[in-house]
Amino acid sequence: MVIALIEFYPLAQSFFARPAELVGPELIGCLLVKRQTDGSLLWGVVVETEAYSQEEPACHGYRRRSPQNETLFGEPGRFYVYVSYGIHHCVNVVTDRAEWANGVLLRAVALPGEPERVAAGPGLLARRFGIDRQMDGCSACSGQDLWIAPRPSELQNLALVTTTRIGIARAQEWPWRWYLQASRSVSKRAKGDRKPLLQAAYHPNAAWANGSPPTKLQQSERTPS
Repeated sequence: MVIALIEFYPLAQSFFARPAELVGPELIGCLLVKRQTDGSLLWGVVVETEAYSQEEPACHGYRRRSPQNETLFGEPGRFYVYVSYGIHHCVNVVTDRAEWANGVLLRAVALPGEPERVAAGPGLLARRFGIDRQMDGCSACSGQDLWIAPRPSELQNLALVTTTRIGIARAQEWPWRWYLQASRSVSKRAKGDRKPLLQAAYHPNAAWANGSPPTKLQQSERTPS
């Protein structure tokens, strides 16, 4: 039996057209995929997310709409990229509906065959994928330059940890952060949640790292001789 890999297709816009607190945990296990200049794909499994919404003071759109946060008020399914403290880029995906600031921050990604903490934090994630403000407003559903693909079948049943948000000064008590419990690539674990042992931890399937990660396996039998 010959097994061929099929390239990941992006998630539909309808996936993102829901409140951030619903989309956030469902993005865990999905893949962040970037097409590089040579045509190959750089990808990793999203293992940590955080949600924000206009009605709470930690959201960028809480006080006002500006040229810097305009994308956050746009249609769902687009990347909102901003600069944190003038140093680090942070990658979000817009959710819910237009004219309402709502989005999910991608906090950490695990990449196959790479150090486990190479993208364990928003700034590290953006740096590893080469994402900056030039990608602000790009569609996460187009499958062109940067997109998000569905969970592989092996990640359909995930054990997630839900915690309060981190790295912010206001509304820290909101329980809108999620991470894959079995991953060692999380930026910061909840108090009392011990890092899994290396041999028991989740690692992205390195067999997919051929430039075309699969959404499923297509099987074709050899013609009998």
